[in-house]
Amino acid sequence: MARLNRRFSAMAVAIAAVSALGVAPAFGQAGSYAGPAVPMGKGEAHAVVRTGADGAVTSIGVVMTVAALEGLPAAAGEHSDFPYHLPMPASGPRTVVDHVVVDWEAAGHPPSKVYDVPHFDFHFYVVNRDTVERVEFSSPDASGAPEQQPPAELMAPGYVLPPGTAKSKMGVHAVNPGGGEFQHKPFNAAFIYGYYNRQLTFIEPMVSLAYLKSKPSFSAVVPRPATYSWPGAYPSSYRVAFDDAQQTFEISLEALR
Repeated sequence: MARLNRRFSAMAVAIAAVSALGVAPAFGQAGSYAGPAVPMGKGEAHAVVRTGADGAVTSIGVVMTVAALEGLPAAAGEHSDFPYHLPMPASGPRTVVDHVVVDWEAAGHPPSKVYDVPHFDFHFYVVNRDTVERVEFSSPDASGAPEQQPPAELMAPGYVLPPGTAKSKMGVHAVNPGGGEFQHKPFNAAFIYGYYNRQLTFIEPMVSLAYLKSKPSFSAVVPRPATYSWPGAYPSSYRVAFDDAQQTFEISLEALR
């Protein structure tokens, strides 16, 4: 009996240690795997992968504390983009996402009267950082060049890749002109696909600072292309939500398939 008690005690310690890392224990329970916390504003942010009771990935996201929205850098001349690099969790299931970069756009960015308000760009990269570092363009209008236009099967229905969206160390940005922000409605949240040399590079929810401060509970369907550049499970929806108990925001890719 003493030996059995010691075994159960050891198991309890192991489970407690795993839970302390933000990972729910196995045995048919849902799991949560957190990447390293990165300072942001007066708070912090980290990447997170969540699984269901069957172990399948249910979401890939970014968790930000409330304080992360305060004390953010201010725009200084043309310098208004401040990136925060979030590594993926060291343990847990692998996903199509290699790493996440949260870009704080202190003054927004083009196009004018669409995305020119303070907001966050959540870049979920499906290629590694070395590949991203090699992304180079001669001008923002390079996104309109034929060599940057992905084949039709890689473009989600309704999306277009216009000139003016190319950014070095990132990619070209395909947008949905049917989105409310292009119909003279306030920009709250939007979903972007990013490419380089006609291949998918990143998946990008964008959320305005004002909308996050409203502590929203929002989700939307994500238009999906017929195929993807890389094998794996990709989102069919995304979510922006505030957790009052934890005092955190979560921006996540969901309904992966």
